[in-house]
Amino acid sequence: MSTQTLTIAPAGTWNLDPVHSSVGFEVPYLAGTFKGEFHEIGAGLTVEDERASLDGSAKVASVDVKDEQLNGHLQTPDFFDAERFPEISFRTNDLEHGELTIKGVTRPVTIAASVSEPNVDPFGRERVGITLEATVDRNAFGVSWNAPNQGGGNYLGDDVTIKADLALVRQAD
Repeated sequence: MSTQTLTIAPAGTWNLDPVHSSVGFEVPYLAGTFKGEFHEIGAGLTVEDERASLDGSAKVASVDVKDEQLNGHLQTPDFFDAERFPEISFRTNDLEHGELTIKGVTRPVTIAASVSEPNVDPFGRERVGITLEATVDRNAFGVSWNAPNQGGGNYLGDDVTIKADLALVRQAD
């Protein structure tokens, strides 16, 4: 992925199209990869005077890992602590660096990003796609539950890859 600035999008306010967007994560687990997704997400892009900012969020209660018991465990203080910290948030001004907040802890993150050329959909709305990817140490955000496995080591890896595929629609003037 190439790293680009947000100025590739024309000036204006761009709102998330949640039907065509996703935010997910993956973490090494035993001999494979454990994946999940957040179904309730929000994002907005603002571009003005050659400056831009992208803000995003995910509702912790919407996490889905295809297992109701594990979904419930992810809501507890062992992981995301949804009762005290119902939302994960992200902000960037340059698509190279951003700030990620999980469990009330905000840390800088390095981002790999790609931005599509703006397009017009069949309804005449201008659209742009942004893909963001970052790998973070989950322990730095207080998400440190683990269990030793019989073969040595722990069940879960520490590095989590977060990927957001965002479709944004330019707000009418």
